[in-house]
Amino acid sequence: MIELTEEMRAAFDTALTDGVPAIVATAGEAGMPDLAYKGSLMVWDNDRLAFWERVHGTTLQNMVENPHACVLYRNPSTRLAWKFFGAVTLEPTGELRDAVMAKTNEIELSRDPERKGIAVLIRVDKVMAAGRVLMERE
Repeated sequence: MIELTEEMRAAFDTALTDGVPAIVATAGEAGMPDLAYKGSLMVWDNDRLAFWERVHGTTLQNMVENPHACVLYRNPSTRLAWKFFGAVTLEPTGELRDAVMAKTNEIELSRDPERKGIAVLIRVDKVMAAGRVLMERE
C-alpha cells in the first residue's frame, strides 16, 4: 500500500528553498535515460506526486513516449532520502492542471509567465530508502 507521509509532504514543500530540488528520471522509447531537476515537485495526495512541467523538453518527450518516472529526493542536512517509482499522467488542460498550477511554488511559476506548463502526476507504485522498500502498491 502507498501512503505518502506528512514528512514527505513537508520535505517537498521546502525542497527548492532548502536548495535540494528533486530529480526526475525518465527514459524515452529508445531507453536512453535522462535526469532533470524539478523545483515544483510536491506530494499531491496519498499516493501521487505532482509537478509543473514548464520546460517542454526531454523530460516531457520521454514521458509522452514512456509514461513512467523515478523521483529522487535527497537532503543531506536532514539526512532524508527517498526514491519514488511510478506511472505518469500528463494534464495539459483542465481542472487538474489548474489545481496543480495553483499549488506550484511562486519561484517555479515566475519562470513560466505565460503559464504554458503542463501538470504531471505520478501515481507512486514503490517508495525506497537506503536500498529497501518502504511502500509498494499491491
